[in-house]
Amino acid sequence: MQAALPDPVAEAPVMFGTAMPPGELLPWKWALDRLVAARTYWIATTRPDGRPHSRPVWAVWLEDGLWFSTGSLARHNLAAQPALTVHLDDGDRPVIVEGTAEPVTGASAPARFIAAYNLKYDWDIAATDEGVADSSGALGPAFHVRPRLVFGWDADMRAATRWRFPDT
Repeated sequence: MQAALPDPVAEAPVMFGTAMPPGELLPWKWALDRLVAARTYWIATTRPDGRPHSRPVWAVWLEDGLWFSTGSLARHNLAAQPALTVHLDDGDRPVIVEGTAEPVTGASAPARFIAAYNLKYDWDIAATDEGVADSSGALGPAFHVRPRLVFGWDADMRAATRWRFPDT
């Protein structure tokens, strides 16, 4: 089992090329609640030739980060460049995660990820040697993302906040 994330440090982010003035910051719980409750997460990766790629995915946020499954193109992208961003559907109250995706296969696909995913989406994935598969036989890679930075702001860009996770 992966270790739980440490508490992040909240600080004013740099936006539009300049540091935001000190002011109200959002609590980590604001972002955490949104990450846990989200149904759809968008991942942005980089293809091996440098072109961008983004896709919506199903995922679960657990105490140690984001767990998701996706198609083969993202697997090739993440094998070449594991850095990615993940964001929620909401552009008015966004939460944006920067981190590194690690492949999850076989026994490294913890039962708690599988159980949480199946419950959230009323689905039936199971761990395989290559990632996960459902009862229809659809197979895909699975990944775990430990965040490095998370950004968020409330409506009208109020209380813009960057949460920085200590190196673990």
